[in-house]
Amino acid sequence: MRSSGRNSSSGGGKGNHRGAGNKRDDKQQRAGRPRPEERRYDVGGSAGGDERGGRGTSGARGAAARGGAKGGPRTGASQGGRPGGKGSGQQRGRGQAPARPREYDAKIEERNRARYDNKPQVKTPKTFGEQEGERLQKVLARAGMGSRRACEELIDQARVEVNGKVVMEQGLRVDPEKDEIKVDGLTVATQSYLFFALNKPAGVVSTMEDPDGRQCLGDYVTNRETRLFHVGRLDTETEGIILLTNHGELAHRLTHPRYGVTKTYLAAVQGPLPRDLGKRLKDGIPLEDGYARADHFRVVENTGKNYLVEVTLHEGRKHIVRRMLSEAGFPVDKLVRTHFGPIALGDQKSGWLRRMTNTEVGMLMREVDL
Repeated sequence: MRSSGRNSSSGGGKGNHRGAGNKRDDKQQRAGRPRPEERRYDVGGSAGGDERGGRGTSGARGAAARGGAKGGPRTGASQGGRPGGKGSGQQRGRGQAPARPREYDAKIEERNRARYDNKPQVKTPKTFGEQEGERLQKVLARAGMGSRRACEELIDQARVEVNGKVVMEQGLRVDPEKDEIKVDGLTVATQSYLFFALNKPAGVVSTMEDPDGRQCLGDYVTNRETRLFHVGRLDTETEGIILLTNHGELAHRLTHPRYGVTKTYLAAVQGPLPRDLGKRLKDGIPLEDGYARADHFRVVENTGKNYLVEVTLHEGRKHIVRRMLSEAGFPVDKLVRTHFGPIALGDQKSGWLRRMTNTEVGMLMREVDL
């Protein structure tokens, strides 16, 4: 009898080796309740089906796997119910607020910005804020003196000066707008200034705008955001180098007779030329607005009666070279300006605009004591 009882208790499935447990399981099966290890727990309660089995069980099992009964994600899909069924109704009953429209969020953000935009900016103490100025090597690198590592080597070589003092340590902070920075004695243009050299072709008017619609210097810099202006002028038929910049003080000094910045021209004339022509030009040629004197004169090339002469002078009066040579008895056939102070035209093609190097800008500034 004892053995038959053991067999009957283990006939429904895997047997439990504990006799008391077998009897309890049999009672639960007769009452229609699952065993403890077969029970399923839904996060939000049984919404889509019966706990004892059926379709709701699989949905509950998925929700239990994701979060279990201890605070997992409580969504309508995990409740085993459809959006319009009991699950969604129960979810609305928990007090979740509907999502706000985007227009409402945008109004809130706009109101907050208007609230704080007009408030005065609080200045934090220097001990907590950033240090004033920029690192010297960073300023030099941005000015085109090389990479930051190369600029650090310039500082190590004692080639950099700030306000007249040689910098001997790294990490010095400077103000690019106020401090005077020099490399090898040449001022570095650290501010937001632009310097260009243009090889002006013949027929171009030396103005930034022309009301008659003729080609002018402004046609070569139309894509620049910063307004540029030309340094001095060239005759419409004269070719050669002309400078463009937005540095007003430098442009003023370069054209002022006090600083005596020289300009060099190549002029094509018809000979023969007397030997004392250079002496006459240096001594001064009388013009209707006073004497005009050349600083230097030489013959560059001579082919038959065709002469190519070089004239250097520091005056900037209108048509000064043409008037001088014409008064001396040798009208100019073609005129080209090859140098403006220390800046040479070189092999720059006609009509080409190039940005001047920092070395050239430093040479110009040294020429006018900047």
